[in-house]
Amino acid sequence: MRRFLDWRGHAWLALAARLYVGFIFVTASWHKLIEPGAFAIDIATYQILPLALVNSMAIVLPWVEIVTGIMLIVGFRTRAAALLIAGMMVVFTVAIIIALGKGLDMSCGCFASQGANEDPISWRTIVRDLGWLGLALYVLILDRRPLGVDRWWPREAARANLDTSKEQV
Repeated sequence: MRRFLDWRGHAWLALAARLYVGFIFVTASWHKLIEPGAFAIDIATYQILPLALVNSMAIVLPWVEIVTGIMLIVGFRTRAAALLIAGMMVVFTVAIIIALGKGLDMSCGCFASQGANEDPISWRTIVRDLGWLGLALYVLILDRRPLGVDRWWPREAARANLDTSKEQV
């Protein structure tokens, strides 16, 4: 098991996962930043949040998405970004499951404010989101020395050297 966790190939596989998921989150946040009103309607359609929180969520969430997406892409605070994205994916997946359980006929609001006719939520949406959750968890758990800014950041480099010296003892 230790051999699997220490495999150097994880950094390269995780890089591909990071670039893909990071791009997804940056892309998904773009329309939400440009049209927060339309995104607020998407959020309200789920009927989960109190109406008083919908506008705040519509303004804050896209910024969290774009920042964490960029962090994953460049490899800065990679594990923290992966944790945030995994958390968001859990919340998004649960929201879609609740909406399907209520029988709501709606679009997920993930990439653009579209009608339910063009992009309806379904169990395929849940499977897609679980796939992205799996990639974020892969990065979080197995990408111990991410390729990117984290490798050059002094604190991360010192921690990596400390981990290496502990293993040699």
